[in-house]
Amino acid sequence: MAEGLRFELLGPLRALRGGNEVPLGPPRQQAVLAVLLLQEGRPMSYDALVSAVWGCEPPSHVRNLAQKYVSGLRRAFAAAGEGCSSPELVWTGSGYRLENAGIDDLAERRTLLREALSARESGDLRRAGALAREAEELWRGEFAEGLAGPYLDGERRRWAEKRLMVLETRLEGDLELGRYRECVPELARQVARHPLRERLVGLLMLALYRCDRPADALLAYEEARRRLLEERGAEPGPALRELHARIVRQDPSLLPESALAS
Repeated sequence: MAEGLRFELLGPLRALRGGNEVPLGPPRQQAVLAVLLLQEGRPMSYDALVSAVWGCEPPSHVRNLAQKYVSGLRRAFAAAGEGCSSPELVWTGSGYRLENAGIDDLAERRTLLREALSARESGDLRRAGALAREAEELWRGEFAEGLAGPYLDGERRRWAEKRLMVLETRLEGDLELGRYRECVPELARQVARHPLRERLVGLLMLALYRCDRPADALLAYEEARRRLLEERGAEPGPALRELHARIVRQDPSLLPESALAS
């Protein structure tokens, strides 16, 4: 990873040196850089790079464009400052390889989530939640936001899913800690943004039920069921249906231990 030059992809691509942003050229040139960064030091053939950035029907002058953008990135790296750890974009004979560069915010996110998982497995839910929230705060927008190309489009969808899974796990941990009242507004916002996400609906239902709002929990289920029928022509999955049935019969195991003891 380049010392002094920081690359970030958890949002619009940017490169920073000493807190100052380094100009990276036009969007398609930035897309070339983002694709090469995601190879994590592995060489990428010319054909694979063209397919990743331009798709199956590249323009007739794509070779000139690719060479132009590679040259532009080399100039950008040179202008960012000298040093043995400055990024280098080299041709290896088997493809382009980006050396002395890494995706710093992504590496930091991975470290935080590994520590969060370790804390959760050891029973320290508060630390796990704090680390997960710190990882969430690294996001500045969508993954590689604003950059086009089939490869980055696929990565953007993949990272959106991973981001949601982490959010759901963190909110589930908050509910285990008894923070249901604080979770309700955030869960309501997330369900509004992802109305077909059944795990989020289930967490909202549980939070509402634990806030002594069973009618609202059942309403959240009915609204989700209607949306699923309209959009997918299908009933909610078994986990959500079971939670609904447990709320209807006021299953005491849905309540936190503190409420059962009182």
